Amino acid sequence: MNSPTPSPSQLIDAKIEALDDWRGAMLARVRSVIKKADPEIVEEVKWRKPSNPNGVPVWEHAGIICTGETYKDKVKLTFAKGASLDDPSGLFNASLEGNARRAIDIHEGDKIDEKALRALIRAAVALNTSHANSRPAGTQKKKKGV
Repeated sequence: MNSPTPSPSQLIDAKIEALDDWRGAMLARVRSVIKKADPEIVEEVKWRKPSNPNGVPVWEHAGIICTGETYKDKVKLTFAKGASLDDPSGLFNASLEGNARRAIDIHEGDKIDEKALRALIRAAVALNTSHANSRPAGTQKKKKGV
């Protein structure tokens, strides 16, 4: 008998628990900020593989808002459309050269400006929802597998 497939939220819980150092605590903290910034955000897990069985946490609302990757020396929040977002607080400190993504690298001991992060999350949601609502008449988003 197969055990039930864990939900994305359960996989993220497992990832946080497996990271029994500052990275797990930081991922849990930014996850809380993200979820409080927009209660309609959906948690997903993508890019699962043998070397990373719990995958990468992904937060979505009308598309990807950001991902939460963990490395030996940092937690990285990558915003899928970060290059299109205003960042008045200067949170973005990585992946600055691209024309789509921007990232926030958080190292051990770094402080998080939760108010600025919430504002960035809300701006990303607003950008995604404005694009989702601006499709030309008679067009639909393509369905997966079609």
